[in-house]
Amino acid sequence: MAKKVTSTLFEAAGLEEGAPRPLADRLRPAKLEEVIGQENLLGEHGILSRMVKAGRLSSVIFWGPPGTGKTTVARLLAEFTDMHFEQLSAIQSGVSDLRKVFEAARARREHGQGTLLFIDEIHRFNRSQQDAFLPHMEDGTIVLVGATTENPSFELNSALLSRASVLTFKRLDETALETLLARAEQFERRALPLTADAREALIGMADGDGRGLINLAEDVFLAVPRGTDAPLDREALIALVQRRAPLYDKGQDGHYNLISALHKSVRGSDPDASLYWLARMLAGGEDPLYIARRLVRMAVEDIGLADPNALVQAIAAKDTYDFLGSPEGELALAQATIYLATAPKSNAGYVAFGAASRVAKEGGSLLPPKHILNAPTKLMKHEGYGSGYAYDHNQEQAFSGQNYFPDGMERQSFYAPTSYGYEAEVKQRLDRWAALRTKKAPRS
Repeated sequence: MAKKVTSTLFEAAGLEEGAPRPLADRLRPAKLEEVIGQENLLGEHGILSRMVKAGRLSSVIFWGPPGTGKTTVARLLAEFTDMHFEQLSAIQSGVSDLRKVFEAARARREHGQGTLLFIDEIHRFNRSQQDAFLPHMEDGTIVLVGATTENPSFELNSALLSRASVLTFKRLDETALETLLARAEQFERRALPLTADAREALIGMADGDGRGLINLAEDVFLAVPRGTDAPLDREALIALVQRRAPLYDKGQDGHYNLISALHKSVRGSDPDASLYWLARMLAGGEDPLYIARRLVRMAVEDIGLADPNALVQAIAAKDTYDFLGSPEGELALAQATIYLATAPKSNAGYVAFGAASRVAKEGGSLLPPKHILNAPTKLMKHEGYGSGYAYDHNQEQAFSGQNYFPDGMERQSFYAPTSYGYEAEVKQRLDRWAALRTKKAPRS
């Protein structure tokens, strides 16, 4: 018989069964089959389903957004595999707490029972704290289930990741969220008092967070007494629950994911998508000056000389925001975003500088050719500094075609301009100079 584990967070906190509990806790699934939105893990061929059928768990890291079922699944796995369930939060626990858990788990193991140790927010543990799990995972004292909203590749050390499988929990889609609302209505024995438009808005406010959705629904149930005829419309709903903050963490994955989406939308010449991701970042509280810096980077990396004005626009947007602040200055960021997205694209300068940097590192400390060096002293003139230098302004088409690379190094070709925008003119100019250089080159 499977060992009964604590099924609710209120029971885990030591509260009596009759204590008031949030609707989200009362609706917490009692069986794995009731967990929705994670069919990739819990479906017929899901990895967790296979573990349960085999009655054998291995250590795993649950990675996904808030409110997707990570804690619930960990509890149910312990129950259906007859393991003792221990839960710690990395925010509130330290190495001393872990030692106590390891000692108790070792004692249970001697009596034939395993321990599933669930660590919420495991990315909050530092590297040395993460190392403390390793010997106990290896000898089977514990099966570790860690939960994190952050990318494990960046937040967890490689030794821990090599001993645990990373399982991705998906953000709940509209179908899954609708199923949750239906369960809440069934539990409350009444329909959610919202118009169709307001119901759609409520699901949007949840932002893929099932727990967040149920909490919002509970606010609505409490605000509208039973028997009330008129449901809330969208405006009334927004006034009731205010505005739920977007899922965005300026210091973590959300930050990098959204700036990546903005950068790639600009690079892909899609002004509408670019404006959407810009608005998402600003709504999430991102520092507008950080966005301005990234727009400058886009101007030089992805547009370059195809439209030299792109850099001017990006710098002007930064200066305008500095001058006006929010919200007026945000319009300058939007204008620069549109300009960059609609400008002709070229990464020729970016590629050229990368190639030149590699050659410079590989070539060591090669000296410039003497003919392009200044000779301020008689000794330097005697050594040949400046000898044979051709002043370009005195040459045909103001172009001498002389060598500027170090002696002994073959001429390099780093910059290959495109045929887009202003860079097309640059390409024509370079082609003309290349022909002149060939014409002026000494014949062997």
